[in-house]
Amino acid sequence: MQLEFAKMHGLGNDFMIVRWPDGVDAPSPERVRELADRRLGVGFDQLLLVGATSADGAGTSYRIFNADGGEVEQCGNGARCVASFLAEAPGEKLNLTSPGGTIETEVLDDGLVTVSFGEPDFEPESLPFETPRRSDRYRLALENGETLFGAVSVGNPHAVIEVNSVDGAPVGILGAELAVHRAFPQGVNVGFMQRDDREHVRLRVFERGVGETRACGTGAAAAVAVGRSRGQLADEVTVSLPGGTLRVSWPGPGAPLRQTGPATRVYEGRVEL
Repeated sequence: MQLEFAKMHGLGNDFMIVRWPDGVDAPSPERVRELADRRLGVGFDQLLLVGATSADGAGTSYRIFNADGGEVEQCGNGARCVASFLAEAPGEKLNLTSPGGTIETEVLDDGLVTVSFGEPDFEPESLPFETPRRSDRYRLALENGETLFGAVSVGNPHAVIEVNSVDGAPVGILGAELAVHRAFPQGVNVGFMQRDDREHVRLRVFERGVGETRACGTGAAAAVAVGRSRGQLADEVTVSLPGGTLRVSWPGPGAPLRQTGPATRVYEGRVEL
């Protein structure tokens, strides 16, 4: 079966986007890993399968598979790229439904896309995260010592570690260990956040099933949500990632968190699936 696809990225976090036929099983984890290979396949951080519009017309479904073949709940940069992929004209608003829930998107006229993630969920069971009680800071013992972090779901699970400098943060070591810690039964994305001031943070993210990426949309959302919940950040924050910057706004509890950033189409092709 040959299908057309688009290669897209959001700040270097890259995707293979395919309109997926109804009634056809998703590719096997082995096939996803083959396609994700940057030498032998298309190469991507995530594969996004775009399905049909829901029966009530409320939105379009899509599924997200990490480079290791595992399916995950939500992807912020991916949602922006799917919205851009589907939009017929600037200004179009689309609802996108993934296993992490339905989010609202708006394609702007300057190459940017705004995504509304809904209200961040700090309840441990929403991640899920096995801990006796909710807190704004948690401690876990790891091989390299005790780690202090915040935890939140923005449609997928995130742990946010505050550091003095993201340049020296042990992303590949600490991130890799925490991402698969037994306290997170479904794994967790791990962000390393450096606060420059109330309106600007720097961030690196180790994504479960992928490793460190150049940008993580939900990671940026989670970092701002954790900082806001502690009273450390303003309600409008610029998040600088290795691949570029995102704008994140969250007025606080009871309000949705919104994020604006680019979605870039690289090329189109056909692939045997």
